[in-house]
Amino acid sequence: QQVEGELERAEDRAEVGEIKILELEEELRVVANNLKSLEVSEEKANQREESYKEQIKTLTAKLKQAEARAEFAERSVQKLQKEVDRLEDELVAEQDKYKGITEELEQTFAEMSGY
Repeated sequence: QQVEGELERAEDRAEVGEIKILELEEELRVVANNLKSLEVSEEKANQREESYKEQIKTLTAKLKQAEARAEFAERSVQKLQKEVDRLEDELVAEQDKYKGITEELEQTFAEMSGY
């Protein structure tokens, strides 16, 4: 009878152990699935990171080109502004000359008319 009791207790412990094994196997499956999901997420994140790095490289190159064009445009504007200033000065000088010539002509006509 003692042997039967020990056998029953051993069977109970074995049953509890088997249940625990099944629970642990299920938990292991859940953990494995979570790990797979994390690996997929990591791979996607790495791909996005590479894509972002490429975008940053492309945008940086475009920025440098735009800055170079802006500098060139600014220098061109300065040159053109100098040319405009020079032409305005020349125009004022020519207008002054024209005014002087006109006054001289008027004076000459006035003197001729006076004779």
